[in-house]
Amino acid sequence: MQFARKGREVRLWGRNRDDLKRISAAGENRKYLPGVPFPDNLRAEPDLRKALSGTTDILIAVPSHALRETLLQIKPLLPRSARICWATKGFELTTGKLPHQVAAEVLGDDLPMAVLSGPTFAKEVGAGLPTAMTIAANDDTFAADLAASLSGEKFRAYTSSDMIGVEVGGAIKNVLAIGAGISDGLGFGANTRIALISRGLVEMTRLGLALGAKQDTFMGLAGMGDLVLTCTDNLSRNRRMGLALASGKTIDEAQEEIQQVVEGVLAAKAVREVAERLHVEMPICQQIYRVLYEGAPPREAVAALMGRALKPE
Repeated sequence: MQFARKGREVRLWGRNRDDLKRISAAGENRKYLPGVPFPDNLRAEPDLRKALSGTTDILIAVPSHALRETLLQIKPLLPRSARICWATKGFELTTGKLPHQVAAEVLGDDLPMAVLSGPTFAKEVGAGLPTAMTIAANDDTFAADLAASLSGEKFRAYTSSDMIGVEVGGAIKNVLAIGAGISDGLGFGANTRIALISRGLVEMTRLGLALGAKQDTFMGLAGMGDLVLTCTDNLSRNRRMGLALASGKTIDEAQEEIQQVVEGVLAAKAVREVAERLHVEMPICQQIYRVLYEGAPPREAVAALMGRALKPE
């Protein structure tokens, strides 16, 4: 779904009109966030042209495989003053591009753009529990405006200029969370989990630096923060995917059980391809890919990791 803000009014648009009408009538999203009422200034608008008319700031919240299509759909409707942000996490599967690269390719690189990321489970945000996240933008004013708009008593936004690092963190943490779920599902314990998270952070940083990110970003909310959250809490769809795979379920069976997009499954393929292209070593992500796409038994993947040649940390 996409959100467009005009003054104090926030417009909500989604491709499925029936869903939009249903949640508009209910005043909440009963399927995913039951009991969390929409604010008074939120209005559902089924017509995309009307939703975007006269707006300035547009937030896109779609899976990575739908980002390009969504941008192409809104491009001819954008006002000149438009500023675009997204909460999309993951590489584009067909090209290996990050979301900001896709956006620049479709819309041009002179538009103010930003990515929202960090350790933010929607259920806890909806419940009003204290939460912090990161906004990375190519325009300092846009980043500051977004942070001011989104922050409140229970929600705090930090700003960054490192869009690459924030997006890499958001993509790879989902892959690693599947691995953490597999590890815990096999009963390997806390020692194994923290080793996976720590070494996974090294892999994330390694690929991010190869793509031009800043190292400090991976020690922040969009890096280590989001990684630890996604790997350790069962609100994470990617972690639940790993738990299901460890129990013997297929990807399709796990997906049916979770009933939401599990970004890490597609991300594992894209991360592997990007890492190979850049000659970046990512053994944990490689083994998770083998489990997902080559049918490797989870225990065999763990054995392969533990049997690697010893080296300095």
